[in-house]
Amino acid sequence: MNESSAGRSGFAPAYLDRVGSSFTDFLSSAAPDLLPGRRPTPQLPVGDIAPHGTTIVAAAYDGGVLMGGDRRATMGNLISSRDIEKVYPADSYSVIGIAGAAGIAIEMVKLYQVELEHYEKIEGLTMSLDGKANRLAQMIRGNLGAALQGLAVVPLFAGFDLDAVPGTAPGRIFSYDVTGGNYEERGYAAVGSGSLFAKNSLKKTWRYGLPADEATRTVVEALYDAADDDSATGGPDPVRRLYPIVYRVDAEGAVRLTDAEVAAVADQIVTERAAADRQNTQREA
Repeated sequence: MNESSAGRSGFAPAYLDRVGSSFTDFLSSAAPDLLPGRRPTPQLPVGDIAPHGTTIVAAAYDGGVLMGGDRRATMGNLISSRDIEKVYPADSYSVIGIAGAAGIAIEMVKLYQVELEHYEKIEGLTMSLDGKANRLAQMIRGNLGAALQGLAVVPLFAGFDLDAVPGTAPGRIFSYDVTGGNYEERGYAAVGSGSLFAKNSLKKTWRYGLPADEATRTVVEALYDAADDDSATGGPDPVRRLYPIVYRVDAEGAVRLTDAEVAAVADQIVTERAAADRQNTQREA
């Protein structure tokens, strides 16, 4: 194999001649079959036989943004997993939560993480938060063929804006549709099958300027309310010690709250709800 056919040092020319900062563009040239959107899509709807993940919520607070997700994945009317992780760090100052076809969503998250890291190494700087949101929209748009067959991926994206104008909230949230539409949300957002109930909860408990601890309770309580009315959303499971995954993103970066921290909040909510139910029962008696 000579240099002209294999490139310098045994690498194919595509690995040496690309100068763009997009890893997805590089992959589309070097190995397009690895991109989720380039794979053959099934000719029949297959959504019911693929695990799906729900529900994701996000809320801004005074100094940053929080994102949380329940732990249940469903496959039709069955629970396919009780401990799936749906919230991931995209990079040091942003997080992404997945709802929809779990396998494709997790693959998209990994590709997105590499995309942001590749850009940072090529350009020598971090992509702006708006740039990150737009890049994710392009990846979702590439999955449209599979989405039409029931394998939709609808993530929620949030991050700390390093370029925020003084006096404006640095924590920002972006939601999407299956066509790649990108929408910035004000204050809070939710996606997934339990999003209607989660948003109703957030509407009542969220307010501007929440401190981090109160915002954490707001996020966990929204997931609890979603699980109360949506069978595809898993509530706190003290027997298995399974609680929502919650990330906090502020000027210090993206940090996952420990299981003990989330459990303390969830257990307090459950205790208060149980006490309220007992009082209602006593009054009725």
